[in-house]
Amino acid sequence: MAARCLGCGVGRLLGGLRGVGARGPGVPRLWSSAPAAPPGSYQERIALAAREPAAFWGPLAKDVLVWDTPYHTVSDCDFRSGKIGWFLGGQLNVSVNCLDQHVQKSPESVALIWERDEPGTAVRITYRELLETTCRLANTLKRHGVCRGDRVAIYMPVSPMAVAAMLACARIGAVHTVIFAGFSAGSLAGRINDAKCKVLITFNQGLRGGRVVELKRIVDEAVKLCPSIQHVLVAHRTDNKVPMGNLDIPLEQEMAKEEPVCAPESMGSEDTLFLLYTSGSTGKPKGLVHTQAGYLLYAALTHRLVFDYRPGDIFGCMADIGWITGHSYVVYGPLCNGATSVLFESTPVYPDAGRYWETVQRLKINQFYGAPTAFRLLLKYSDSWVKKYDRSSLRTLGSVGEPINHEAWEWLHQVVGDGRCTLVDTWWQTETGGICISPRPSEEGANILPCMAMRPLFGIVPVLMDEKGKVLEGGDVSGALCLSQAWPGMARTIYGDHQRFIDAYFKAFPGYYFTGDGAYRTEEGYYQITGRMDDVINISGHRLGTAEIEDAMADHPAVPETAVIGYPHDIKGEGACPRRLSQWPGSVERSRSRGGQGFSWVRLLVHMSSQGGIGEGPTLPACKDPPSPATVASVALLSSGSSLLFPGILEVLSGMACTRCPSLPTCPGCATAPSAWKRPDFPETLEEPDLPVLLHGQGEQSE
Repeated sequence: MAARCLGCGVGRLLGGLRGVGARGPGVPRLWSSAPAAPPGSYQERIALAAREPAAFWGPLAKDVLVWDTPYHTVSDCDFRSGKIGWFLGGQLNVSVNCLDQHVQKSPESVALIWERDEPGTAVRITYRELLETTCRLANTLKRHGVCRGDRVAIYMPVSPMAVAAMLACARIGAVHTVIFAGFSAGSLAGRINDAKCKVLITFNQGLRGGRVVELKRIVDEAVKLCPSIQHVLVAHRTDNKVPMGNLDIPLEQEMAKEEPVCAPESMGSEDTLFLLYTSGSTGKPKGLVHTQAGYLLYAALTHRLVFDYRPGDIFGCMADIGWITGHSYVVYGPLCNGATSVLFESTPVYPDAGRYWETVQRLKINQFYGAPTAFRLLLKYSDSWVKKYDRSSLRTLGSVGEPINHEAWEWLHQVVGDGRCTLVDTWWQTETGGICISPRPSEEGANILPCMAMRPLFGIVPVLMDEKGKVLEGGDVSGALCLSQAWPGMARTIYGDHQRFIDAYFKAFPGYYFTGDGAYRTEEGYYQITGRMDDVINISGHRLGTAEIEDAMADHPAVPETAVIGYPHDIKGEGACPRRLSQWPGSVERSRSRGGQGFSWVRLLVHMSSQGGIGEGPTLPACKDPPSPATVASVALLSSGSSLLFPGILEVLSGMACTRCPSLPTCPGCATAPSAWKRPDFPETLEEPDLPVLLHGQGEQSE
């Protein structure tokens, strides 16, 4: 397949879209070498995408993507039946679009900068090196029986090998499902079994925040429950040896035997590219299906437009590849555009609170995309941690995962961005595949309002519904956020259960996609997300179904019945609170979910009144119904899903009072708490919260 330069159609589109912030008079337009923009304003192009989707998306798909066979139909969609299809009849290979075309033009351009957990040890991977690694891994998969359509589980932290594993699956037509490398063995097994994966790819160990994570031990425990797994390919992140069983294969050794060339499989536009499991209001995670051409086009286009990406930029998205943000804006979007993408393996406060900004200075990052949870954490530290580093390379700042609060927005804009960077508060979901509402793109000079996603992207047509299913017109209204028109990047179904897909997204408001979020529309027509409307809470940017937490707690023999609600949390956005537990067990079972590693409970003590209330500080109510260890493990979450550290949350230390409740441990509930709460193996300081054990690891990035 011949590589091609930026197509004329997309060049004209991008050439006409200019934002504000970093650029001033005399600064060239995005893709300044592109032809002049066609007649028509930004608003007219928005109207075209809404009025005639085929006329808008058809030319873009031809220009942006490299095709083996042209498509004959731009779209065939019906929200009432849940039918979604784009670029029908077309054939292509996603890895060719992400690698081969760039290798033919500029093989030594840097594709990935791996910012490893060890500070100051970044590794650069060129497009040529990434293509060769991908081909060797693809040949290894084929040699071990992986064929087109087979499912492959990837249980790895952010790393070039993980990216190569994703692209290797795409190259041979296999379907990857990346499972966040922090989920428990039970969570891992559940997803593998639902997808019926044939092969699992993992590391011997992981590193995060200076700690070793025993990934292989978790895998060994999970695979015992997974009859479909035929092989476990084990790469090595550390030099430490791990036990190797009958299913285990040393990945690097096998890859060394393979050729660095692998013929790409030509895939239909609507063939499955990947599954990504996400939470819902029921206890079972759902495997959302994303397909080839539409997803890739939407990820690439939104990456360019929202972040003002220009050739040669260093794009820094801090997300883990286990979430949709990592799929779309660490891997597929940037690589399709030939960008240099940063892989951030560590945490924002390791070894100190300046880690992000030292990385920005050293790598000269131009776009920085992170989570409000991280920003809320970091603004609690001195601004000197930011200002000691040169951030002049930054041009665009982005927020993802949940609505950002005003304090964090102002800190990000004024302190991190020095008041000069464009700041985009983006809204989207695992289901949407890419950003749907964002302050950019826009007409040149258009304003940006703090803490507001504001403007729907091309082809995104939001409507607000009242409780009776009536469309709300005009401005200054709030309602259920729905989308009235299909777009290429959206999920196609839930793996193995299309009826659940229809029920979850199209049943509540027939003919519309229901996002599950509420929103407010201003008089000017801008959108502000107000939060979830279903039984899902958003903790640290990860969506958790309350039913999942209740199910996890119910697994504990001392918990016969409970209900869970969300409550505001000043760092995580929301926390989970069980309404009532009827027993106080006399012992705590230690978790061995990390393969037997000494893994202490998260030290978050939820105190409940007889009415199930929650309080902190001097007015904390007495604990008439102390929580069970299951509750502590379940509700504590989840911070580590975003690779963050959370000092200052309610904690129980070894024989010490709770740091944010001076009355403890003398309040009635704590005074009678079992001695197991004061085990000497609790850490002396609160660093990264341990992952929830009984929660089954449910959660997702909720953009």
